[in-house]
Amino acid sequence: MKLPVTACIITYNEEHNIRDCLRSVEWADEVVVVDSHSKDRTVEIAREFTDKVVRREWNGINDQRRFAQDQAGHEWVFNLDADERASAELAREIASLDLESRDIDGYLVPRRAFYLGRWIKHGGWYPDYKLRLYRKAKARFLDNDPHDTVELDGRTARLSGEIEHYTYRDISDQLAQIQKFSTTRAEQFMRSGRKFSYLQLLFRPPWKFFNTYILRLGLLDGMAGLIISALSAYHVFVTWAKFWELTRKPEVKE
Repeated sequence: MKLPVTACIITYNEEHNIRDCLRSVEWADEVVVVDSHSKDRTVEIAREFTDKVVRREWNGINDQRRFAQDQAGHEWVFNLDADERASAELAREIASLDLESRDIDGYLVPRRAFYLGRWIKHGGWYPDYKLRLYRKAKARFLDNDPHDTVELDGRTARLSGEIEHYTYRDISDQLAQIQKFSTTRAEQFMRSGRKFSYLQLLFRPPWKFFNTYILRLGLLDGMAGLIISALSAYHVFVTWAKFWELTRKPEVKE
């Protein structure tokens, strides 16, 4: 039996992921896919599963999430990324919930992340609870790109069923995302009027490595944990370096 939930998925060039993602939410009565004009077969594959596939220009992840949520026909929305899968255990747990009760307005779902072929248990990657199932009338997305950030005006509870997150295809894929996300974050710093700090550039990257690898026990994940910690530190460094670069650019006059 289908559940009275709208699953919302954002896509761009996800033909290698979207089929398995959509199969994992076949329990949802409605599925909305918002695609940012993919150049591969993402849209074609998505239309095998749902007729609610909308193509829309990209204006940031939170704007795209808001738009997808606005298309939802049900009170309850379940957000999923194309590189994620709702586990069978999670589907059964959602089916057991009393969604008509007014006691709870949203549910935090744990994510099990896979990186370089293994489940990453440390470094702050697990259980990585995310607010993914909620009443849409109670939620709003903040402008916090490059990460989606939803704020809920209501009570939440935690589920035990997991979302499986297949993070990067390889290290090159991760580096490409770091390049994109660091640019977005640096531009956000500029728009917010944040002041550049040499000390932040100097100390934040090594602290990120120490926190991820030592304090959060990333070292227990072997080589994968070391790579994650090092690239996380690099992500912080390049974000602040790009921010510094933007502060030096003269204003372009039309």
